Amino acid sequence: MAFPSRRRRRSCSLHAILLFCFLFLIGLSFAEEASHDGDSPKFPGCDHPYNLVKVKNWANGVEGETFAGITARFGAFLPKEEKNSYRLTAVFSNPLNGCSPSSSKLSGSIAMAVRGGCDFTTKAEVAQSGGAAALLVINDKEELAEMGCEKGTSAQDISIPAVLIPKSGGQSLNKSIVDGQKVELLFYAPARPPVDLSVIFLWIMAVGTVVCASVWSEIAASEETNERYNELSPKETSNASAFKDDTEKEVIDINVKSAIVFVITASAFLLLLYFFMSSWFVWLLIVLFCIGGIEGMHNCITTVILRICRNCGRKKLNLPLFGETSLFSLLVLICCVVFATVWAINRQASYSWAGQDILGICLMITVLQVARLPNIKVRKLLFCHAFLMLSLFLSDMSMVTQVATVARGDNSGGETIPMLLRIPRFADEWGGYDMIGFGDILFPGLLVSFAFRYDKANKKGIANGYFLWLTIGYGVGLFLTYLGLYLMDGHGQPALLYLVPCTLGLCILLGLVRGELKDLWHYSSEDASSRASSGLA
Repeated sequence: MAFPSRRRRRSCSLHAILLFCFLFLIGLSFAEEASHDGDSPKFPGCDHPYNLVKVKNWANGVEGETFAGITARFGAFLPKEEKNSYRLTAVFSNPLNGCSPSSSKLSGSIAMAVRGGCDFTTKAEVAQSGGAAALLVINDKEELAEMGCEKGTSAQDISIPAVLIPKSGGQSLNKSIVDGQKVELLFYAPARPPVDLSVIFLWIMAVGTVVCASVWSEIAASEETNERYNELSPKETSNASAFKDDTEKEVIDINVKSAIVFVITASAFLLLLYFFMSSWFVWLLIVLFCIGGIEGMHNCITTVILRICRNCGRKKLNLPLFGETSLFSLLVLICCVVFATVWAINRQASYSWAGQDILGICLMITVLQVARLPNIKVRKLLFCHAFLMLSLFLSDMSMVTQVATVARGDNSGGETIPMLLRIPRFADEWGGYDMIGFGDILFPGLLVSFAFRYDKANKKGIANGYFLWLTIGYGVGLFLTYLGLYLMDGHGQPALLYLVPCTLGLCILLGLVRGELKDLWHYSSEDASSRASSGLA
């Protein structure tokens, strides 16, 4: 009979998805920064933070593309709003490196110089002595470099702002000037809000995913049909006990050993990602994410639709490899594959975040159906080891920044890892995204899902159960994460540092108060089955 073979294939697939997701359980909530302190040394008059700058330009009065630049350690501060800045004519220094007095008239204009030949403070002093109102340095690479001060130099007398732009921006301005056009520039450095309104939607998505995954068994429950509509597989006939056995085989109870291995592996994997990240490796992760997202999306869509319309899955097809298969399941699978493929092709587009979030949410809902905590003893070990790893790896905020760097793809040619939920920062002039890692949803989701099953097995109400309070605790933990994000000026926050006390801590506290901690600690699915059987009897 082919039924056991099908069960093994399904189980292997679910194990693979589960392992893939647990590799990224260490999560962060962070926002990209518009200001940072940098690594260059500080001296009197050379101690400014580095701020991102918007460089607007006009050629013969026609506005061109706005470039992103960065301020220097020294010089005057730029206004934060465009209306408070001035539109000035841009002139190339002669010589171009701006290291000696220019033969070009710089008075009242923005002096442009290429990088190299002397230090940045010398360029600024020469431009200022020539009467320039500001200095624009064109980098020799496609990146924003820090303009600091050389040791032993002083920049206290520099009173004009200095900005650096990437090589491509300089080439564009140079082309306009060579063509005989009058080029005008305007600098301003808008502040990036550490917390944007988008975090509200991100909070709703995270809490909603956990709640939805917890109650999914109620959505998927069907007493009127035992038909396996949720996968492409041959139609098999089996009795109720065989079907029940198959269902149980698809649930993975996380034991103590696997909990420790998962957390250590996830931590080590993040470090490997940072030190050995490359674009091909990110592509591998994207492919795995799409495979998991397709299965998760297929599972969610078919479950919901067939719950509403049970007759949709009755029509069958005979396929060479799969045998007799539901036409509805096949059509949904094709749609899911197309959706994931379109997202992968357009993953750099401004709207790709929506597709990534849909695939990610479906994947996490499916994972939380597959992986289950048998009791809070395993949960405590899982959380404590994760907490320990976070304390060791993220005790220095630079490590938080490095992990955020991995997520943004700064080490992989701009390719970002997809194991994030992200939403555009709507009120931010710099754009960008607020993000939360899968681990900040899956880790607490395991506990909240356990609480729902425990309440159901013990016939607890909303108020005297654990599910509602742990859901509220998770929401509060996320709120504290974003509060920390605000207080730390947008620096990445290891969300589990806030979520552990608000979920596991709350569960233990409630268990102690209610005298149920021992039951929560040693609870198992076998206990639930025996209680259900005795209840039926």
